[in-house]
Amino acid sequence: MDAVVLMDNLWVIIAGILVLLMQGGFILLEAGSTRMKNAGHIAGKTIFTIGIASLVFWAVGYGFIYGDGNKFIGLSSFFYGDASPADGGLTTSVDFFFQLAFAAIALTIAFGGFAERAKLSAYVIFAVLFSALVYPVVAHWIWGAGWLKDLGKQDFAGSTVVHLTGAMAALAATIVLKPRLGKYGKDGTMNQLSGHNQVYTALGVLILWVGWFGFNAGSTFGVSDGFFGYVALNTQLAAAAGAVAAMIVVRMMTGKADVPTTLNGALAGLVAITASCAFVAPWAAVVIGLVGGIIVYFSMKLFDKAKIDDPIFALSVHGAAGVWGTLSTGFFATPELAERNGGLAGLFYGGGFTQLGVQAIGILSCAAYAFVISYIILKVMKQVMGTIRVTEEEEMIGLDMSEHGSYGYPESFAEAQESSSYKKSASAR
Repeated sequence: MDAVVLMDNLWVIIAGILVLLMQGGFILLEAGSTRMKNAGHIAGKTIFTIGIASLVFWAVGYGFIYGDGNKFIGLSSFFYGDASPADGGLTTSVDFFFQLAFAAIALTIAFGGFAERAKLSAYVIFAVLFSALVYPVVAHWIWGAGWLKDLGKQDFAGSTVVHLTGAMAALAATIVLKPRLGKYGKDGTMNQLSGHNQVYTALGVLILWVGWFGFNAGSTFGVSDGFFGYVALNTQLAAAAGAVAAMIVVRMMTGKADVPTTLNGALAGLVAITASCAFVAPWAAVVIGLVGGIIVYFSMKLFDKAKIDDPIFALSVHGAAGVWGTLSTGFFATPELAERNGGLAGLFYGGGFTQLGVQAIGILSCAAYAFVISYIILKVMKQVMGTIRVTEEEEMIGLDMSEHGSYGYPESFAEAQESSSYKKSASAR
């Protein structure tokens, strides 16, 4: 193996590790954005569902994406175990590990729609079925030998494949599970069920931001020509623009520079640039991030008005921003970068509406497939299991205790229980 091939393989493994580390960001983001009584559950279910996603991806997921088959799905390479060395490129095992990390991220995004109300058994079953029947099909269409790839669909690192797919599954879950207790009043008013730790949320966003360089720059699959640096530049600019835009718009609309909205703006910029990071000029990356930061604010308000309870804003950050990011290549892709990475130049570079139309077709088809199949899976699960949501009593005491038998913050809850017991005892005296 020559030095260039060795470095390419080493870079993609490191990038895959960065993508896997993003799960730590999701743990902090989701735990910080929800209530203390569910923190341990959120952390634990993230870890074991990574395990489920990994095993399913090894057994069938990779084969459904990259195996020989047809334009809809791959039908070979199941129970993956190829140890052959590199032949002038990546070893297949390196590529397998990198792609597995992406599949696990899509599942974690989907679980945003389950937060604070789903039974642990629902997570387990849905993790298996989503990892086998939903994500691999969309990934095959765009990244495998599927029909959208043949059309020239541009999605460099997964605004559609990973983020929109996960978000549409989250939307199906929020609809089937219904809102959390107390989220909406009988008169239709929306109650703020605030997350318990903004520091956790901010640290989670920072970890995701850093991990995104593995996500986007790692998708160059090599270092020899240095193009990964250009992709990293666009990624950084879009994230920065998204954070600034969201902070400005929420300050203008409410008079306060709301911290969660600012953090979601950074993530929206990252999601938006994920499809286009290898196709656009840096100035366009700034515009894409700015628009993403604005979209995420108004999208959050829209879902609340529709009474769709989305505790970690997966639908806005990964869904709305994912749609915008996918469309953005149809506007901003330069002829040179389109030639290098596939597809055609965007509308603003003389490419007409062709690439924009392909991007729109990809959004509609992938979003519809991910939502419909996820919704069917959840409805069947509900029918077979009786319910996939915890009882009202279990939801009120928190999933830490009801599903796991211990709190993520045992000292805090022990102090509260001791204080309550003391007050009752004093009252009785």
